[in-house]
Amino acid sequence: MRSTTTAVLERKAKVRTSFTTEPYELPWAAEARFFVHVLELGGADTGLAFTTQISPDGLHWCDLDDVQHRVDSVGVTSWLVTGFGQWLRLSCRVTGPEPAATVRIYLVGKS
Repeated sequence: MRSTTTAVLERKAKVRTSFTTEPYELPWAAEARFFVHVLELGGADTGLAFTTQISPDGLHWCDLDDVQHRVDSVGVTSWLVTGFGQWLRLSCRVTGPEPAATVRIYLVGKS
């Protein structure tokens, strides 16, 4: 039987500047999936660019790859993460002349 877990990393977070989520440790997981639910986007041309980051110890971070997941509309988006080792988090760059967004971010791990 496979094991799964779901962590809520952000719950209705109001963002106006770039940020990173709290790190989450998943050493047992073979794969993970981020879900980003944008509830509101404010300001003209507001955009969010997410990068998956990994760490061996939860303290020192690097980007998993050169892929950015761009979100510029309300709704849910998701992407698979494999080959990550132990710790995961998201880095988000918020763009636009008057950036504002409300987001929920989930991380699902599966063995």
